[in-house]
Amino acid sequence: MDSLVVTVIGPDRPGLVSLLSDRGKAHGASWEESRMASLAGQFAGIVHFQVPSAQTAALTAALQELESTGLRVVVAAGTGVAPQGAGRVLKLELVGQDRPGIVRDISRVLAELGISIQELTTELSSAAMSGEHLFNAKALLHVPAGVATAELSRVLEALANELMVDVTLDEAKTG
Repeated sequence: MDSLVVTVIGPDRPGLVSLLSDRGKAHGASWEESRMASLAGQFAGIVHFQVPSAQTAALTAALQELESTGLRVVVAAGTGVAPQGAGRVLKLELVGQDRPGIVRDISRVLAELGISIQELTTELSSAAMSGEHLFNAKALLHVPAGVATAELSRVLEALANELMVDVTLDEAKTG
């Protein structure tokens, strides 16, 4: 079995997920995991397929044929599970008045500590009373064993004060 990671972007319309799944099924692939969203009228998706080795080239070609429908498609060979070493997964939640640079500043601090962002979801919402834009972020972080949760909390709280946002850090639920 081979592992393929497929990214797709293009104008959103009904049936795009079906197009991807039909191609996978036709080549004996198993849909392992995915992340998909409609953002600013564009469909953006990432799919991890497990495909029989004998079908890898054919599935890759079939997926790339979707470009004729107006999609941009990138197919990359997966290398298995990303080596992350010892550590733990923590959940980060952030909310605050929107302003440029929040993601840049948080991701820079995390990278400096050797922390990987496994998943990141962001959105803007309206504050209940004022109607101002609130920036909301949720992330799953892989924290190396050498980084104490208390130290990470201290660094994030200092940055949160600077950015004027609220940050919550919790153990991620697994299972």
